[in-house]
Amino acid sequence: MKTEELKKQKSIDLEPFYQALEDDSEFLEEAFEILLEMVSTDPKSAKNMAVLIKKDFHGLYKEIVALSEKGESKGNMPSCCGGH
Repeated sequence: MKTEELKKQKSIDLEPFYQALEDDSEFLEEAFEILLEMVSTDPKSAKNMAVLIKKDFHGLYKEIVALSEKGESKGNMPSCCGGH
């Protein structure tokens, strides 16, 4: 019985979900934030996601590195003084 339920779940058409993500940037950001929260709770998943981003999404990786370097250059200053 569980096998049948799994087969039904796998056959669900995800195209409307993907289309909604493409059509609504807020929905996309919310979905991405949820995904990142899920990944960040598991160190192995976080590492796998980081490797995937570095390998297959180099433009995104470069943006993350650039933001990270900007944060490091500000040091540990309080947010009132230009830090985080």
